[in-house]
Amino acid sequence: MKKPRTQKQMSDEAVKERTGKVWAEWFDILDRAGARKWRHQEISAYLTDEHKVGPWWGQMIAVPYEHARGLREKFQKCSGEFAASGSRTLNVPMAKLYGAWTNEKLRGRWLPNAKIEITTATRNKSLRAKWDDGKSRLSVNFYTKGAGKCQAAVDHMKLANSKECAKMKTYWFEALNRLETYLLPTSLASFEISKNPRRDR
Repeated sequence: MKKPRTQKQMSDEAVKERTGKVWAEWFDILDRAGARKWRHQEISAYLTDEHKVGPWWGQMIAVPYEHARGLREKFQKCSGEFAASGSRTLNVPMAKLYGAWTNEKLRGRWLPNAKIEITTATRNKSLRAKWDDGKSRLSVNFYTKGAGKCQAAVDHMKLANSKECAKMKTYWFEALNRLETYLLPTSLASFEISKNPRRDR
């Protein structure tokens, strides 16, 4: 069973190898440029245009800077919206994975008591849903990852704040663990035992 990974900021050595500067140097450059008052798009554009770091590194430097300067909270998107995400790649056919999400009876086996209302769905591609009577929203995309292997990627949007995001990130990690256990034949027996534990007599 998978365990949650702790996200760590890239090391100074790795950043300097790719960009020529360590984090403190980039943050100082942005401070002197007045980036504390800029939007995310302006920060990344400045890094790309003026320092030629490329679009990807423009994002990679901008986000930690915003976190460090209190311009963006953890889990907060550029738009200001809070969202939590998770994904899982499984050795099962796409139709089986998609059905585990869209079939209400099957979904209840690994996502019990969830208040979810699917609003749109494209077979074996994606679904959109209301969560908890529309208080937040779900976007789930399905990807083929090779012969007999596919992935479900969950984005839980319109959450209230960073604390709620952390809570839902843990929730979806545990839910995807249950989904994996339910779908994989080698894990099915242990899943059933965990649902119906036998008591010693």
